[in-house]
Amino acid sequence: MQEDVLFQREQPDSETEEVAAVQTEKYLLFVSDGLLFGVPAEAVVEIITGHTITRLPLVPGYIRGIINLRGQIIPIVDIRHLLGHGTCESDCMMILQSNGTQVGILVDQVQKMVDLDVSALLPVPPQSSNELVCGMCSLEDGETMLAFDCTRLMDHA
Repeated sequence: MQEDVLFQREQPDSETEEVAAVQTEKYLLFVSDGLLFGVPAEAVVEIITGHTITRLPLVPGYIRGIINLRGQIIPIVDIRHLLGHGTCESDCMMILQSNGTQVGILVDQVQKMVDLDVSALLPVPPQSSNELVCGMCSLEDGETMLAFDCTRLMDHA
């Protein structure tokens, strides 16, 4: 009786082992108030535009309101306002998920997906007061990306 092999892991050679030593992670890049941020792709649920945001009374100013996304109520955070840079006029929202909680953030522009070498992420300077940034790195095109901390964002939503 002949068996069909659907998957078989190849034996690693020395070249494959070197490639495996570089650990990469996908990040989605977005711009807010001229700053380039990156968020881990695994935290991004979807990107939407054109949804009506319902304002809520008695919430902090950086909470723009809520949206009803296919029956789920999601708070929307204005990242510009939260960082102290005015109000975002864009209707582009990224729906993020961390620890089972979803929140939307208003961003100026979503750029592209990049693969980052995890070891290239550097810690933020200790004197930095920005608690939404958990690291930074230089990209191949010379720009500096600030790594956005989704877990800390959920504390504000």
